[in-house]
Amino acid sequence: MSVEPYGADEESAAVLRTVGRVIKTCREREGMTQAGLATAIRYSEEQVSSVERGRRAPAEEFLEAADRVLEAGGLISGLKNDVAKARFPKKVRDLAKLEEGAVELCAYANHVVHGLLQTPEYTRAIYGMRRPPYTEEQVDELVEARLARQKIFDQQPAPVFGFVQEEVTLRRPLGGRMVMRRQLERLLEVGQRRNVEIQVLPTDREDHAGLAGALQLLRLKEGATVGHIEVQLISRLLSDPKEIQILEIRYGIIRAQALTPRESLAFIEKLLGET
Repeated sequence: MSVEPYGADEESAAVLRTVGRVIKTCREREGMTQAGLATAIRYSEEQVSSVERGRRAPAEEFLEAADRVLEAGGLISGLKNDVAKARFPKKVRDLAKLEEGAVELCAYANHVVHGLLQTPEYTRAIYGMRRPPYTEEQVDELVEARLARQKIFDQQPAPVFGFVQEEVTLRRPLGGRMVMRRQLERLLEVGQRRNVEIQVLPTDREDHAGLAGALQLLRLKEGATVGHIEVQLISRLLSDPKEIQILEIRYGIIRAQALTPRESLAFIEKLLGET
């Protein structure tokens, strides 16, 4: 299945146009029509036409099938990573690029489990609740984009991660009981890594430094620190030193107000037993 890229911008559109030209060139070299290629790879002629014109982002299966049928020797299937990135909204690509270049990532989440810690089922449940609703194709692309960011856990050298989760994010059963059980299990799994610290901020705290909302801080290899905040329809990357200083102060106090990492894992285990 091929789907139109969600939130396409000029950068991603240029990538898709290039991919389309490559496929068209290979097809014409083999003396095959669009209809013939469509039949051979089991897609519609309209889908092949849209891909060649750069109007649709082809699925990985489309690229692999076209590469095989057109005997492209990997020229077409080798484009799947470029296409995968082009499918994602620009704000997701920008954030993922910063995360990949970070030596430390610190985050406070107050409504849902942080995206880097989410299971596929939990992520899908969240996007499925959006109002007005996304289409199924949009949900698929957004889930894929979010999960792709989690590859940074396996980078070498590994970044250092610090997450503070509001207690309510661990008790709110988004997606249902079984989805939440798996999500709590995921937190326990990730929390065992030596480069990851997960802390829980209890609801009964009488003093709270995070009332202004969720935040994320990324310390980059060259020494700079970038902030990221997101609320409703606004997603912003911050680099102004004064704004970063405020976020760092707030995050430091939030961590101090939360349970220790060891206490937090014990707390999550207790919740899992209750779920």
